Amino acid sequence: MSSRKQRVDIGSSPTPSSPSSASNKPKKRRFDDSSETDYFNNSNKTKDYNNMSQTNTTVNRFTLQNYSQQYFELLKKRRQLPIWEYKEAFTATLEKNQVTVLVGETGSGKTTQIPQWCVDFALALPIQSGQKRRGVACTQPRRVAAMSVAQRVANEMDVSLGQEVGYSIRFEDCSSPKTILKYMTDGMLLREAMSDPLLESYSCVLLDEAHERTLATDILMGLLKEVAKQRSDLKIIVMSATLDAGKFQDYFDKAPLLTIPGRTFPVEIFYTPEPERDYLEAAIRTTTQIHMSEEQEGDILLFLTGQEEIEDACKRLQRDIESLGPEAGEVKCIPLYSTLPPNLQQRIFEPAPPNKPNGAIGRKIVVSTNIAETSLTIDGVVFVIDPGFSKQKVYNPRIRVESLLVTPISKASAQQRAGRAGRTRPGKCFRLYTEKAYKSEMHENTYPEILRSNLGSVVLQLKKLGIDDLVHFDFMDPPAPETLMRALELLNYLAAIDDEGDLTELGSMMAEFPLDPQLA
Repeated sequence: MSSRKQRVDIGSSPTPSSPSSASNKPKKRRFDDSSETDYFNNSNKTKDYNNMSQTNTTVNRFTLQNYSQQYFELLKKRRQLPIWEYKEAFTATLEKNQVTVLVGETGSGKTTQIPQWCVDFALALPIQSGQKRRGVACTQPRRVAAMSVAQRVANEMDVSLGQEVGYSIRFEDCSSPKTILKYMTDGMLLREAMSDPLLESYSCVLLDEAHERTLATDILMGLLKEVAKQRSDLKIIVMSATLDAGKFQDYFDKAPLLTIPGRTFPVEIFYTPEPERDYLEAAIRTTTQIHMSEEQEGDILLFLTGQEEIEDACKRLQRDIESLGPEAGEVKCIPLYSTLPPNLQQRIFEPAPPNKPNGAIGRKIVVSTNIAETSLTIDGVVFVIDPGFSKQKVYNPRIRVESLLVTPISKASAQQRAGRAGRTRPGKCFRLYTEKAYKSEMHENTYPEILRSNLGSVVLQLKKLGIDDLVHFDFMDPPAPETLMRALELLNYLAAIDDEGDLTELGSMMAEFPLDPQLA
C-alpha cells in the first residue's frame, strides 16, 4: 500500500433497502445476560449484517414487535439523506480498516445514520461463549446534541430512548443494560475509560464533530490511538463537518477518507460595508429588518455569545416587533444555549407562528450560541445572522488564570454558520462584519482548546488513565511545555501527585470528580 493518504472511491449508489431482518428471532434477553443466545449474545453463528439490515420485514429485531407507522415514515426520510447511497461503501471500508475518517457536510445525515450502521456491524460480530455483546459509542462535544440525536435515532430504530438507544451526559445517564448504541459527551467516554482503559464495552467508537477539537476529544484521540494497538478488533470512526481531514488522516497513520456531500441549497452572503461598533445592537436591528422586509417565508437563526446576551436579545426582539403594530407578523423568539433545561431546548423544533390574515409572515427566531453551528439541525431556517463572535476559553499559565473571552470566530465557523441557511431551500446569511475582515483577519480554523486551556484536569485524567509520560503522549497538537509544567506544579501543590510525579490516593479521588482540581 502506498504511504500516501487513501481516498475511498464512492462511485456506486446502491439501491436503498429496508432495515433489519427479524427472522428466527429468539426470546429477547438483557444486554448483560450471557445465559442464552439472542441478538445481543449470539455465539453460535455470525450473521451477515448487510443482509440483516436489508431484508424486508415488518418486525423490529430489538422489540420483536411490528414496526410502527412512524418508523416507515422516518425510513422514507432516511433514504433521502445524501449519506444513504454511500452505505455500501462505508460498510466495506469499516470491515477492512481499523480507523476511518469520514467528512460529511452539514445535512448529510452522518450523525444519525453511521452509528446505526455500526450497530449492524456490531450485532454481526461473533462472540465467545459467556462474553457480553459489545456496543457502539458515539461522542458529541455538547450535551444538547447527545440528548436530541439519541432521541431521534431511538425514533428511527423504533425503540424506547434509554433501552437499546441511550445517552450519557454529566449528571444524567439515560441507558440500560440493553443499550447497544449510546450517544455521550466526549468527557463521559473519557470517564468511562478510567474504569475500562481498553474500552472493552465497545466494538465501535465514533468521534463526531472532531473538527471542534475540544479538550476531551483531543485526549480521546490520543487514547484511542493507544487502545487500537492493543485491541485490533476495535473500530474507530472519526467524523468531521469540515474538509480539513488531512490532519486526522495523518494522525491515524494514513487512515482512509470517505467524503459525503451535504444536501445544501445556495446561500447568498451579505457583508456590512463598515465594521459595526456594537454587534448586539446591529444583530437586533438586522433581525427586525429581515422579519419586516423579507417577503420570503422562513425562520431566522441569530448567533450570539452567551446566556445573558441571548436572553436579553430575545426579550428585546419580542418587544420591538410587537410594538410595530398589526403590520408586523407574529414571532416566537427561542433561546438556545448549553445550560438551558432539555424541555426548553426542544422548543427550537416547534413550528413557526401562522401568518396573519393581512399576509404578515409569522417567523420563529432562534437565538443561539455556537451550539447551532454543527451539532443541531433546525428545520425551517432560511436567514442566518452572524455577528462573527463566540466565547472561548483562554488560559494564561504564568498568572494561572483561565478566562472566557468574546473572540472573533474562524473562517471554518463562519462557513458552518452560513450553511445553516441552506438546509431546506435557498437562504441568506447576513455577516455583521466586512468582507475584508473575513478574508484577511479571521483564522482558517478554530484554535484547538488544548492549546488555550488550563491543563490541570487533563494531566490528572491522564495520570488516572495510567499515562505517566505526558511529554511523549501522542497529542495531535502538543501543548506548550510551560503549560504542562504549570499543571504539574499545581497538582503537586494540591497533593494530587507526589514529588516523583505519581498519582496519590487523593489525586485518584480528585480525578473522579468532573471539576477543576482546585475545586475537587
